[in-house]
Amino acid sequence: MDLYRRSFIKSALTSGAVTTAFGFDVRPALAQARELKISRTTETRSICPYCAVACGVIIHTLGDKARNVTPTVVHVEGDPDSPINRGALCSKGITLRQFIVNDTRVTRPLYRAAGSNEWKAISWNEAIERMARLIKTTRDAGFQQQDSQGRVVNRLTNTAIIGGCTDTNEINYLLGKFRFALGVVAYENQARL
Repeated sequence: MDLYRRSFIKSALTSGAVTTAFGFDVRPALAQARELKISRTTETRSICPYCAVACGVIIHTLGDKARNVTPTVVHVEGDPDSPINRGALCSKGITLRQFIVNDTRVTRPLYRAAGSNEWKAISWNEAIERMARLIKTTRDAGFQQQDSQGRVVNRLTNTAIIGGCTDTNEINYLLGKFRFALGVVAYENQARL
């Protein structure tokens, strides 16, 4: 029988070896400690944003979703039901809670004018209007209806779209529709890089 470290520890925890090593069974205490950590939390399943593997995570949030309560992430763990990572997370994925609960994390749109060295906060409406205006200006400048031989091509070659590994099928569907509506030729997704 081949014995590996992971299988040895797993068998030690499920068998009585832990009881004989410490003189008592620590399994109920370990289960109780985990239960206390995540009791009264809301579980949200998500995808780790760090790389293109798209590992499943479970985010435990404390707060009852009332308007006067600000939810707080108290624990992040790998999703054991995910066929990709089966509950395991890499060293970056394990730190996801520190990424979410971080005072320096940008949570609103910021704008830096040309030549300025300062960022200023703008509203979401301003940001969306600005992006739409810039996309329209760029499309008008680079859209080609016909190629050099007079064939209809309806393409936009001065713009590219890139998707992320955390994009759902629905987001990718909408990105595809958006891409084809604009005529964008260059499209890539982080999951393929």
